[in-house]
Amino acid sequence: MPIIVNLDVMLAKRKMKSKDLAKTIGITTANLSILKSGKARAIRFSTLEAICKALDCQPSDILEYVED
Repeated sequence: MPIIVNLDVMLAKRKMKSKDLAKTIGITTANLSILKSGKARAIRFSTLEAICKALDCQPSDILEYVED
């Protein structure tokens, strides 16, 4: 898939655990895991905004496009 999700990288940079991020942004750890693994088919802008706010980053820090 040409979209790479770097959420685990940002979590490591911010020294935050997945369960803490999930609690902060109000989603389940299972849904966050789906996002982290890149298996999500979509992401709401409100969720992306909440992630960026919690991790103090930009959407481009989390999502990356790589040509096949």
